[in-house]
Amino acid sequence: MVYASSPDPGPGPGREPWRGAAPGGRPAAPRTSVKIVVAGGFGVGKTTLVEAISEIPAVNTEAWMTQAAKTVDPLADAGAKTTTTVAMDFGRVTLASDLVLYLFGTPGQPRFWPMWDDLCRGASGALVLVDTRRLDVSFAAVNYFENDSDVPFIVAVNLFDGQQTHRLEQVAEALRLDADVPIVACDARDRRSVVRTLTTTLGHTLDTTSGRGTLAAR
Repeated sequence: MVYASSPDPGPGPGREPWRGAAPGGRPAAPRTSVKIVVAGGFGVGKTTLVEAISEIPAVNTEAWMTQAAKTVDPLADAGAKTTTTVAMDFGRVTLASDLVLYLFGTPGQPRFWPMWDDLCRGASGALVLVDTRRLDVSFAAVNYFENDSDVPFIVAVNLFDGQQTHRLEQVAEALRLDADVPIVACDARDRRSVVRTLTTTLGHTLDTTSGRGTLAAR
């Protein structure tokens, strides 16, 4: 899974990269582009996370949830949600002058799970977002990356209302995570928190794939 360096047009209007371009008018270093998948169950905050961090207007494929579709999109599990992702979310963030992440958010509804293989193709890493109020909806995502994908992944506990209600060790045990899978807390609404989580994702990828050339040389 190699994501090669490629030219990048820079951030869109109204959004700044996480770090500025090279000072003093020096030519920017060649950029390494890395694909990261944001996965998880229905309603755990994937779209919110991508929108919070993207330096371009995030692309999403939201559809209204209706009573007519309640047999496949369970409204009782949705809380205040009125829409659901039916294909993917997409965003971009520049973490350094020579490092750009492309974020692909997966749809959480079970009927769209067959799309995950395509969305994960070429990915260097993944983060699985979980909601401890409905931990069961994330079991399938963890199982996918443990058993059906070779993409290195971490787990991020979304801090709804800014509160961490369970110790991370308890969440890891409930999800039966392998000891080498990092688990962190993340507020999907907060850009700095999301940056820290993405940095952890990249670090885990490098630790897991050291010597295999998963991230392209800059």
